[in-house]
Amino acid sequence: MDPSVVVCSGCCCGRVDRGHPEVPIDHLNEAWEMYQLGEKVDLTISGCLGPCSMHNVSKLITNNKEIWIGELDRQEHYDAIVSWAIEISQSVYDVKIPEILKSQIFTPDSKYLA
Repeated sequence: MDPSVVVCSGCCCGRVDRGHPEVPIDHLNEAWEMYQLGEKVDLTISGCLGPCSMHNVSKLITNNKEIWIGELDRQEHYDAIVSWAIEISQSVYDVKIPEILKSQIFTPDSKYLA
């Protein structure tokens, strides 16, 4: 299974009218194209992932783990997701999550886990 990034763009995430920062979907799609990540790292812009209290939620998925990150409120957070995808696309090993995202990691309720 290829690594993947799932970015919520559902009922709350990215809803500036609800006080949440925009999810830079175009920026992510452009980065995936520019760095030719699509063949090695899947990018999915999804509907609601569930833990809405964390707003602007994403998941980083590898063969052996699923890392949930939330409260992504700066462009630097999304740039770090792109950096992670670039690094993991060039590696046969698991890649550490970027430092800027470590404080954004959370464990969702079990009902949201695959």
